[in-house]
Amino acid sequence: MEFKLEEKPEWGELATFVPNKKDPVYNWFYYKEGFSRELVFKVVEMFGLTQNALVLDPFCGSGTTLLACKQLGINSVGFDVLPISVFSSTVKTRDYDTEALREHAKTLLRTKFRRFDFDVPSIVRRAFNKYALEDTIFFRHEINKIEDEKARDFFLLSLMNAAMKISYAWKDGAVIKIRKKHTPPLRKFFNRTIYKMISELDNFQKGECETIVNQCDARRMNLDDNSVDAVITSPPYLNQIDYIKVYEIENFILGGLPKPPIRSFVGFGEDIEVTNKLPYFDDMNMVLKELHRVCKPGANVAIVVGNGYINREIIESDIRIAELAESIGFTVEKIYVLNKRFALEERTKKKGILRESMIVLKK
Repeated sequence: MEFKLEEKPEWGELATFVPNKKDPVYNWFYYKEGFSRELVFKVVEMFGLTQNALVLDPFCGSGTTLLACKQLGINSVGFDVLPISVFSSTVKTRDYDTEALREHAKTLLRTKFRRFDFDVPSIVRRAFNKYALEDTIFFRHEINKIEDEKARDFFLLSLMNAAMKISYAWKDGAVIKIRKKHTPPLRKFFNRTIYKMISELDNFQKGECETIVNQCDARRMNLDDNSVDAVITSPPYLNQIDYIKVYEIENFILGGLPKPPIRSFVGFGEDIEVTNKLPYFDDMNMVLKELHRVCKPGANVAIVVGNGYINREIIESDIRIAELAESIGFTVEKIYVLNKRFALEERTKKKGILRESMIVLKK
């Protein structure tokens, strides 16, 4: 399968969330594991997709594939098991009455502060100064009074967006670290965030299409056979990141969305260090079988994956997933190598090169 590898470093940054940080609407939820809008645009062009196509992202994350398809006027469906991903993807891809949002904003921001007693997890308490945390809990209480579900969800995401930007928390891989710094008052920053997001909606160009977002396991998708024209996705990498813990603060701000069981995430099962087994590839085999089932004949698939370093061994996830896909019935067109980085031990000892690749398949 190595002969399918082709270097494509000019797409390297596009396989990260970094470009999205400057893009309106896309940047409403910082999802560091995601890829960029521009990568979706390039894949859509490469696949020659038209506006009557249906694109699937079974690991929709923060909704980049769905939102990019909405801009292009292409129908899309996205699934994820992480509730915060489903929530943010839904909020970002909805249509809104922005004047109604402005009226809600006026009422919300004029509301006099009241203090609420609330049980707060330790990581959340350490992530904010006292006043920012009290303001966050207060505004969440007021937002939940809004009867219009779309508006309520919009303001909850606005609050999460604003609160995280003034928090002490930053993500280092699978770990949340606390770094104290000077931060502006939440109310002032929340005000600015709300009106910035509403303004972005006013100027956001989108086409006529349908976007569906649901909570669903990619190994068992609620889709008809031969119903999808293309797949653009990035499954969890071979690193066993606990996304529930990584996004625990954001989940608290939204009000504590239900937490799915850990085995509902791809790659979690046996203790790898003890058993030396990799449930990741068993899970990915199930995902690929589902993709083959739901894809139409001739459908194209783009999967962004990263290689891993487990038990002092480099695991070539891109090659292994491509081989699984081929055994299921896909044709492996290319494996584009987008990024390379060192495999490290003890954070500094270099032990080889890890690839981040985009596998391109055809049914």
